[in-house]
Amino acid sequence: MPTDVLFAVVFINLALVFYTVGVWWERLSGTLRPAHLAFFWAGFACDSIGTEAMRRIMGGRFELNLHGVTGLTALALMFVHALWASWVLARGDEEAKHRFHRFSVLVWTIWLVPYFTGYLLSMRG
Repeated sequence: MPTDVLFAVVFINLALVFYTVGVWWERLSGTLRPAHLAFFWAGFACDSIGTEAMRRIMGGRFELNLHGVTGLTALALMFVHALWASWVLARGDEEAKHRFHRFSVLVWTIWLVPYFTGYLLSMRG
């Protein structure tokens, strides 16, 4: 596997790990905490790095297909999610902290679409 592809794959998979841990840890704990927020931002950062690496591998092109559209949508949602979580924690609203997991699980589920379509596209060659 070429080094640039390996770099991108490692960061996309790190995004999966960080984001999954953050979302499900928050869900299982029942309330949003600063540690969860750190995992959300780490997942977003890794996904951004991996996505940019893949974009460069593709020669800077954006493909208007299921993977491309859901990938950009998911990345934007991850950013909004982490930003909103930061705001909820800064406000200190306990009710919002307890309800936040609903949005987290939704964004995580949407994020899985480009993750798995990317995996399937890479298997196709």
